[in-house]
Amino acid sequence: MSFEDFNLNSSLLPAIEQEGLEIPTPIQIEAIPAAIEGRDIIGTAQTGTGKTAAFVLPILNRLLTGPLRRVRALIVTPTRELAHQIHDMTRAFSKGTRIRCSTVYGGVNAVPQIKALKSGVEIIVACPGRLLDHIEHGKANLSGVEVLVLDEGDRMLDMGFLPDVRKILKYVPAKRQTMLFSATFPREIEQLAKATLHDPKRIAIGLARPVYTVSHALYPVPQHLKSRLLFKILEHTDTESVLVFTRTKHRAKRLAGQLDKAGYRTTSLHSNRTQNQRQSALKGFKRGIFQIMVATDIAARGLDIASVSHVINFDMPDTADAYIHRIGRTGRAEKTGDAFTLAAPEDKAMVKALEKIMDQDLPRMKMDGFDYDVKPHRNQTPRGTYPQKKRSASGDPRKNRSGNKKQSRRRNRGYKGGRTGRQKG
Repeated sequence: MSFEDFNLNSSLLPAIEQEGLEIPTPIQIEAIPAAIEGRDIIGTAQTGTGKTAAFVLPILNRLLTGPLRRVRALIVTPTRELAHQIHDMTRAFSKGTRIRCSTVYGGVNAVPQIKALKSGVEIIVACPGRLLDHIEHGKANLSGVEVLVLDEGDRMLDMGFLPDVRKILKYVPAKRQTMLFSATFPREIEQLAKATLHDPKRIAIGLARPVYTVSHALYPVPQHLKSRLLFKILEHTDTESVLVFTRTKHRAKRLAGQLDKAGYRTTSLHSNRTQNQRQSALKGFKRGIFQIMVATDIAARGLDIASVSHVINFDMPDTADAYIHRIGRTGRAEKTGDAFTLAAPEDKAMVKALEKIMDQDLPRMKMDGFDYDVKPHRNQTPRGTYPQKKRSASGDPRKNRSGNKKQSRRRNRGYKGGRTGRQKG
């Protein structure tokens, strides 16, 4: 089957070919015809299976007929990075058309977004908090929305965005096409689907299991030796494209600094970085400027980083679902990849949960020549071998923290009293 078989508007086909899409993926085969027919859709698929194109192409196909310079499609997503990815794909597929797309999210100046909305766009890709700010200040009009997409529904639930999503639904017409995509369907998401969608077509591709193109391995190690073991693993690993996950943004920053000092071309992706820094980190990692990216779970969902050869869980994720999305950054588009997890003794319960969903025991690995019996240093924190925070010139570390808070407030300025502080990730 080819994309021509979908009977898409002919003006879209050159862009599809230019983007290198030849054979539709299973979710595209299922979703695109139903979306073109105008049906509501509940979709679930393994990460990296082409889900974004499955809803972007039908939207563009619809918008090629009808009025321009008004918002006709709204795509709501939980993180800025995912919003950017969807926006970039929408622009790529809409080359040669007059359709325009704009992103809306917190953490950046609101003025350019307001100007874009005022000039007239057909598609908005938005994070919930900032979108509500624009709506409540009269800067975004959703009364003409014909298609609504709620992407990464369970992630929006995890991030506390569901109340905002429900508020947004009050501003879009009741008569519309709605597509909801979610990796899992907890009770709250099922309730949202029931209240939001009409006679939806359910599409489920490759559920509940990690992608089959990824090889998994556990490296049991005491917590205080994780950094040393990571460096040992990297010495014996092709380090052209490695994604390392940590549980906290502070640990991501410190670990990235250690790797950089050791000579690895390293960047980091976490919520303490400005939007420009985050975009620069992603672009640099995708282009191979950086060998290693250290990230929190902000990078685990939806991001299209096709060249990642290895995912290393420096910290065990909090849930089995989070593990699936983390390791889904490698082994994409039928390519093979490796997922290594540093498992401390306290991670025993999560290891059992992972083995249950995978229906197999994860292989335990040991590095030859690594001393697992080294005792923690007397001044070492129990969570790892990290350097102490730098003190200010006065010797008071609190002054550094307060200065950072002031800088953060300046970076996150948007509407006074708005929701930008809620924008997570």
